[in-house]
Amino acid sequence: MPHDSAPTPEPVPLTLGMPAAPAPPRGLIDGLVRRQTAAAPLPPVAPAPSAAGPVSSPAGPGDEVDRSPAPVLDLDLPDEEVAGFLAGIAHADTGFVARTRSGDRALAVVAGTAAALCGMDIRAALAAPDLEFLRGLRPAAVAAVREVLLAVETAEPDAVTRGLAPLTATPPEVATPR
Repeated sequence: MPHDSAPTPEPVPLTLGMPAAPAPPRGLIDGLVRRQTAAAPLPPVAPAPSAAGPVSSPAGPGDEVDRSPAPVLDLDLPDEEVAGFLAGIAHADTGFVARTRSGDRALAVVAGTAAALCGMDIRAALAAPDLEFLRGLRPAAVAAVREVLLAVETAEPDAVTRGLAPLTATPPEVATPR
């Protein structure tokens, strides 16, 4: 028997199957609305994180990591303040939670968040959301919006959900003359 020969290895049984199907992409408003859990007053709006740095500094040895909850944005604030907040948070390392009772304001913050991420006019998006643009966002853009806008918290989930419904509806067909 030669010195470099080894016994033949035994076969290893394997179970083969189909890979799991990837999870369907999350939609722009899937699971976005959540019931406000406490009747506590809103904290003052957190200053918009600067684009120059993260919300919290990275932890070094022995440092504690800031585990504060995501900032909460009161959508009753004037559009100018909401736009300023969105411009900063779009480039931060954290997302935010919007709080409102209004479906119109919830729709506006979705549009404003998308505008902030796309470098578009945030105030214009808040004032007049472009439904066609929002419905046409690609999955990667939807994921980016949802990474920034974590939830819309409300004491009126039915009203807010109705306000966001146009984002899931297909646009009406335009009648063509015969």
